[in-house]
Amino acid sequence: MDRVPLMAFSSADFRARFAAQPDAHAGDDYGDHRFNPGHPRLNQGKPLRNAAVLIPVVDHEDEATVLLTKRAEKLRNHSGQVAFPGGTIDAADASPEAAALRETFEEIGLDQDRIEIIGRMPDYVAGSGYRIAPVLGIVRPGFQLALNADEVDAAFEVPLRFLMDPVNHKRDSRMWNDLEWFFYDMPYGDRRIWGVTAGIIRTLYERLYA
Repeated sequence: MDRVPLMAFSSADFRARFAAQPDAHAGDDYGDHRFNPGHPRLNQGKPLRNAAVLIPVVDHEDEATVLLTKRAEKLRNHSGQVAFPGGTIDAADASPEAAALRETFEEIGLDQDRIEIIGRMPDYVAGSGYRIAPVLGIVRPGFQLALNADEVDAAFEVPLRFLMDPVNHKRDSRMWNDLEWFFYDMPYGDRRIWGVTAGIIRTLYERLYA
């Protein structure tokens, strides 16, 4: 399918599509690196660090949105980039789901009482050395956020319809450390959604909407 058909992108439809995938989080996914899964950066034999992110789908009736953050400009790594709330899985976290909920609350103040976890997508293996568990959650609207200024500069919502339309998925590459890196780029207004975040979004599209 070249395009997602015109339809209501509701949280109920999203939930139904995910429920129809019995092996939705089976295996690994390389997202932006799948064009060259033998990339030298992914085959150095070093153990991957485990992380988890929340994909917060906000239940605005027929037109769901996805809540994203802009990482603080003062951060050492990936500063200023658009990202899902999340981070490293700590030893005290009972599961990737628990880590995603904890990190979400720490970063943007979204309480887990407003989030219904419905499952996970395939682990995303990033070239930066992380194995990321994308956790899917349906968020009840009407929340108020409290951003952690040390980690997040902004939070904003993007229509699920926009993110699941392949017309908005641009492929690009750049040279870094003498290696060519491939990635997806999904500009939305003055926000640039790319790299790992766009790779996970692309995986979501391919599993549920393609």
